[in-house]
Amino acid sequence: MTVTMMLAILELPDLSSIKDKRRVVHSLRDRMIRKFRVSAAEVDLQESLSFSQLGVALVSNDKVYGERVMQKVLAFLEHHTPGRVQEVQIHSEVYD
Repeated sequence: MTVTMMLAILELPDLSSIKDKRRVVHSLRDRMIRKFRVSAAEVDLQESLSFSQLGVALVSNDKVYGERVMQKVLAFLEHHTPGRVQEVQIHSEVYD
């Protein structure tokens, strides 16, 4: 079993309230979950108006497949985030 994880910090400028930010982040998260069948959550920076940290995870039987899916998720975020992706970490752990 392989668990592939991604941690991404998103910069979200031009939002006027935390409520607006949560609407944007939840929409991105929900679309990622539906499109790529991953688990995702806002894991930090919830009270920041300009930044969000998303955690994404996928359980599969192949490290290459998991990392390929995370690259597609990253491309999705870069294309659909109304700001920019600041920092990304992708990591896989193999469990025998």
